[in-house]
Amino acid sequence: MTLQWYPGHMTRARRELAELMPSQDLVIEVIDARLPAASTNPVVAELGRGKPCIKVLAKGDLADPAVTRAWIAELQRHDRTVAFASAAERPGDTRKRIAELAGRFGLRSTRDRPIRALIAGVPNVGKSTLINLLMDRLVAKTGDKPAITKVQQRVVLPTGMAVTDSPGIMWPKIEDESGALRLALAGSIPDTAIDYLTVGMFGAGWFLARYPALVVARYKLPATPATAEGLLAEIGRRRGGLRAGGEVDLHKASEVLVREFRQGVLGRISLEEPEARATPVAPTA
Repeated sequence: MTLQWYPGHMTRARRELAELMPSQDLVIEVIDARLPAASTNPVVAELGRGKPCIKVLAKGDLADPAVTRAWIAELQRHDRTVAFASAAERPGDTRKRIAELAGRFGLRSTRDRPIRALIAGVPNVGKSTLINLLMDRLVAKTGDKPAITKVQQRVVLPTGMAVTDSPGIMWPKIEDESGALRLALAGSIPDTAIDYLTVGMFGAGWFLARYPALVVARYKLPATPATAEGLLAEIGRRRGGLRAGGEVDLHKASEVLVREFRQGVLGRISLEEPEARATPVAPTA
């Protein structure tokens, strides 16, 4: 499966990113802590090649903490790259870490020459939320749907760092099927781009393979379902997903599962691990 979702404003955003990048001292790439590889944008890596990079694993409070620690170690093996997990409930920690990690690259803001940093990432990953957190006030629009930010926004942080928040951009073709499904499950791709049932089947298969106890507890199941379809059927029966005649509406059950994963009510779940990037759990019938 090759996914093509590239709204018109992203072409402009990529061009503006390319024009701005040479003047920047630092790239702050925001990735989703639950899917660090799938949410890493190759366009950002290409345009920012050679520049120091801070990888901020956003939504760290929703991801499996042990897996996140493994990802941070993996990401920091790359040259001129440092990484940390950010959680909304600890804004002070995030502000301190950005300044501290910039200092590791020898970057210091002065009155005459502030550090110039570009915040980039895929849609709906948490870039604008990070800007608001760093400023400790609302300066950028946020939302639970992709492509909220459509123009660059520049702010100067209390530390003196001048930060530009760029619109979330994808790459024109996502040819990695498992990566596309992970992005869709996390909400970085609109729900209209991939069928809900396809995404729900993928998520159900992954949850059963990696986090069975969490879904059993959440949906009060007497036993662990053997298949992804079996899990969706159980969710449908318990969450108003029965059609006339008792048939389960798997599409509606998928909506419930996807929504509750995004909200974090299933528990702390990661959708990929460093040693398993190319070995996704396939949806099972």
